[in-house]
Order: sequence, then C-alpha cells, then structure tokens
Amino acid sequence: MYLGPLLDGLATTAKHLVKTVRGDGMTRQFPEERPQFGNPLIYRGVHRLNKDDQGRVKCVACFLCATACPAHCIDIIGTAAPWEDREKYPQSFVIDELRCIYCGMCEEACPVDAIELTSLFDLTGASREEMIFDKEKLLSVYDATIEQEPMRSRRAAAESQAGE
Repeated sequence: MYLGPLLDGLATTAKHLVKTVRGDGMTRQFPEERPQFGNPLIYRGVHRLNKDDQGRVKCVACFLCATACPAHCIDIIGTAAPWEDREKYPQSFVIDELRCIYCGMCEEACPVDAIELTSLFDLTGASREEMIFDKEKLLSVYDATIEQEPMRSRRAAAESQAGE
C-alpha cells in the first residue's frame, strides 16, 4: 500500500543525486557565483544617496521622497545649507530597509535625483539596527556602487531621448 509512493520518492531523490553529481543541479555557490538578473537597470535593490559634482549630498531636503513613500520608512531632518546654491540639506537622512517595500516611489518623487535604488540585492544584517541606513551608510553605498552603476537618472534619459 505505501510501497509505490515510497519508491517514487526514492526515485526522485536518486534523480536529483545524479544531477548534482554531474553538475547539472540548480545549486549556486553564492557569493562566488552571482545570479544574473534580466535587466539590472530596472531592478530595485538597496538605496543609495547620490553626491553632486562637488562631493556634497545631492539631497535638498524637500521631503518629497518621504511624502511619496507608502511604507513611511524614510525620515529626514532638514537644516539650512551652508552653500549658496541651495536652501536646505539633510542633517539626518534615515531609511528603514526592513520596512521598505522597494517600490521606487522615492526615486520617482525626487526632483534632483538624490535617492536611487541600486541593483544590490544581498542585504543582510544580524540585528534590526544594522538594517536602518543613516546618511553615512547611504553615502557609503554610493561610494561602493558608483563605478559599477553610474547614476541612472530617468529625467536625464528622458531629456536625451526627447532631444534626439
């Protein structure tokens, strides 16, 4: 009575064992073998805070990203900017990556392309506090990813297509 299903299960196990021994299995040796996504330009992963040409934070503390965020995971404290070209800049910029739903609304709402979602996907942390990104951590993501992923401003791309 139970012999048929038992043999079916053993046959499935043997089939997977043979595939693994031959190297045809689906197991990836992460992080040595990185998975490839269809299009990294549209993948939404870890946030980064972009810098301008002078190395300053691009953010002008307009709070549009925090307003647009449906998960309410962005917290900004603005202060008067010491530079002539803007009124404010963020004294504090915090994103709770565990609360974020990675919808990209913050990226779309930003008028100066200060916040951007990268194609980094291996976000791990041992505690909740490690997953709350402050301004310094967001800028370190920029420093780590700017060579592989130049800023992908949707506005600049749209303007260049309109000019052609």
